[in-house]
Amino acid sequence: MTIGPTSSPVSSAPAPATAGPADMGVRGDARFVVVANRLPVDRRTNDDGSQGWAASPGGLVTALIPVMKEHGGTWVGWGGSADETIEPFAFDGFGVHPVPLSAEEVAEYYEGMSNTTFWPLYHDCVAHPEYHREWWESYMRVNERFAAAAAEVAAPGATVWVQDYQLQNVPELLREMRPDLRIGFFLHIPFPPSELFRQLPWRAQVIQGLLGADLIGFQEANSAHNFTSLSRMITSGRPRRGEIHLPDGRMVIARDYPISIDAQEMLNLSRSPQVREEAAQLRADLGDPEHIFLGVDRLDYTKGLRRRVRAFGELFTSGQLDPERNVYLQVATPTREKVAQYKALRSQLDEMVGRINSSVGRIGRSPIEYRHSSYPKTTLAAMYRAADVAVVTPLRDGMNLVAKEYIAAHDSDAGALVLSEFAGAAIQLKQAYLVNPYDLNGMKNQLLRASGDDLANHARRMRAMRKQVFTHDIEEWASNFLRDLGVTTERA
Repeated sequence: MTIGPTSSPVSSAPAPATAGPADMGVRGDARFVVVANRLPVDRRTNDDGSQGWAASPGGLVTALIPVMKEHGGTWVGWGGSADETIEPFAFDGFGVHPVPLSAEEVAEYYEGMSNTTFWPLYHDCVAHPEYHREWWESYMRVNERFAAAAAEVAAPGATVWVQDYQLQNVPELLREMRPDLRIGFFLHIPFPPSELFRQLPWRAQVIQGLLGADLIGFQEANSAHNFTSLSRMITSGRPRRGEIHLPDGRMVIARDYPISIDAQEMLNLSRSPQVREEAAQLRADLGDPEHIFLGVDRLDYTKGLRRRVRAFGELFTSGQLDPERNVYLQVATPTREKVAQYKALRSQLDEMVGRINSSVGRIGRSPIEYRHSSYPKTTLAAMYRAADVAVVTPLRDGMNLVAKEYIAAHDSDAGALVLSEFAGAAIQLKQAYLVNPYDLNGMKNQLLRASGDDLANHARRMRAMRKQVFTHDIEEWASNFLRDLGVTTERA
């Protein structure tokens, strides 16, 4: 199936999907190129029934699109559907260069190597990673295709920023094709310690692939340290204070750049009349409880959902949390529903929630409100605004932006954040009620403390965290990385 640039796109502000004045994405004139697994646009159906495109939600797209426009940029990525070829087009002032994937590649490169090997391995082996040679071969073929697409669209001496664990070998492959380019890479998930990473049969190839970049960014300093230590063990590179000096004379910098959110946008959204009304209605629908505890997570085994539900179940059963006066609202966004581990997790959570509610709830009053569904940003903002305590307890997380979204959106000093010490966000949000998610009793104690603390302590904590989130936002993150990569932006 082929979709050409004649498709009529839409966006929050309609943008023409024409080839553009310089035929962006086709003639190698892009001075700034982003390479990511997915494109920054989603397919939409217009009012007249035609197919078009709209900008994808999310902080990364929001932060980088202005830079794309400023520097005549092109975004290289997969369109999201297997066995589909989409012709390059321009969208809202920047180029879009789709990369096709076959159904077999989606199964092996994406669902297999990326999400059944790298994902659990990089999250401290919370689940057992699987290692299959055919997955690795598919991963390398796809990485080479992404690298070739970037090499095709990049202008001489351009800057290319590669994103995340699906494309770790693109930097080396791209450097071989285009040694004139300035290449950056950012890993959005944790990078594991050497004793775990060395399980990977292709460990040397991945390290070499990443070392093709000039600048490698990580969410936290520990991840950067893990990488530099491994680079010394697996290659002949000599790391020193985040600088890795390679035998060919190149120097690669590896350091942390903690990602963030558009805090002001989230605050403005939470203050809108629509969200205020929705938040008030949510509290009423939940029976106007004394405390609403809120969890918002993807349905993923790294998020610690089973332990969290168990903790609340014990608190409700023991009466330490009165089920008549407290509600735990958990949103679990569907993800990777074809993967067996995720299917099993959903069944386990359904069973746990049902058992707890049937035991301590009553007709018309469930102490745990569990929603396996996706919600628009306005509804999430309403949930953040309504919640008295946000509960973010992953077993391992590179950052976790839900914690920061809650701080930005909860327009009251009376809020509280219970946060796993194994989330990258815990390094910045030190005033949260930190927990070890493996310590069930410790988690229960912190949940009680967060809900029962006095207003002065809540206010002190929330104000400190709010200052951190608004000072260090998504624009600062992008500007700092691009500045170190040699790209000037308005903010930098």
